[in-house]
Amino acid sequence: MTPELHSVPGNRAVEVLVAKLRRRQVVGSREAALETALVLRQVVAKARFTNIQQLITVIREVGRRLAEAQPKEHSVGNTVRRVLHNVREEYNTAQKGSAPATRNVYTISKFVLQGQPRKHTVSAAKSEARITLKENDPDDPDSFARALKPVLMEAIQDVLDELETVYDNVSKNAKDHIHSDEIILTIGHSKTVEAFLKSAGHYRNYTVIVAETAPSYQGHEMARALSAAGISTFLVPDSSIFAIMSRVNKVLLGAHAVLANGGFFGISGSLLAATAAREHSTPVAVCAGQFKLTPLWNLYHEYGALDFADPSSVLGFEEGKLVEHVDVVNPYYDYVGPELVDVFITNDGDHPPSSVYRLIKETYDDDDHEL
Repeated sequence: MTPELHSVPGNRAVEVLVAKLRRRQVVGSREAALETALVLRQVVAKARFTNIQQLITVIREVGRRLAEAQPKEHSVGNTVRRVLHNVREEYNTAQKGSAPATRNVYTISKFVLQGQPRKHTVSAAKSEARITLKENDPDDPDSFARALKPVLMEAIQDVLDELETVYDNVSKNAKDHIHSDEIILTIGHSKTVEAFLKSAGHYRNYTVIVAETAPSYQGHEMARALSAAGISTFLVPDSSIFAIMSRVNKVLLGAHAVLANGGFFGISGSLLAATAAREHSTPVAVCAGQFKLTPLWNLYHEYGALDFADPSSVLGFEEGKLVEHVDVVNPYYDYVGPELVDVFITNDGDHPPSSVYRLIKETYDDDDHEL
């Protein structure tokens, strides 16, 4: 039975975040994911449950409510799925008394990035302290929640820690991707790409060409940030991308969401840059935290997501005669297919588009693809 929202613990915090998401007061994938994880931590801390299924039902209901508030912010649903995965993993570990890392020892990310501190030391400490779980105890109904909550809070904290350090973890191997005297093309203002380029700037002297990304002109912010960090930066109009592509060594793009087929949603103009790169056989790398992996496919249309910005920035209303005769569309995101991407650079290593589906299988449970 699905609980009503008013009966969900931490209901006030859930309603506040729902309102913020609807009003677009929480902007950006990482910020939305952090807010979601904090609310879920509060919900789990206040929840009363006598078995694991009751807790999962509560988390799913909260996740469904948050995802419906802003369906285009995929990181909200991804964070809920990740928390559900960790909750089940900790519950199974507590039941069996085995280390939680055993199931994921031979994952792709562990193979590619040996030695990254994940949960090895924490899991060893957890496994030493055996937890006695008794579900649906009529004598002490709260005993199950009391015994399980400490490890669940640690599991949610792991998600928060990953989100807070995602920029550092994505950019720590930047010097291996960018070499001296290279020319890098990027588009828009992605904080992940900015951190990646700044990290590489500590070790390499290279040049960045930033497309201004009309009509939002986010490229201006990126160019200012990189120039302030001492990186040689040129700002060019979007119409110059194809013309200068023959001089570019790599294209570096940010992602709003990485889909299960290896494609991704990027700022409008990403498809133009990726298509031009393919024509010139220029490698395309996408910087994205693993929290942006979503088990969804592009269900809308071939070229973009159903998220549109203000059309007046493309064609102003002062052009009255012309506006009456045309429909102006200003898409916010482009859909870039997997055939245009060479590698995804994540906080868990580098992965080709063909490995994204496997990563999603490792990160989320199949039961949670539809909240």
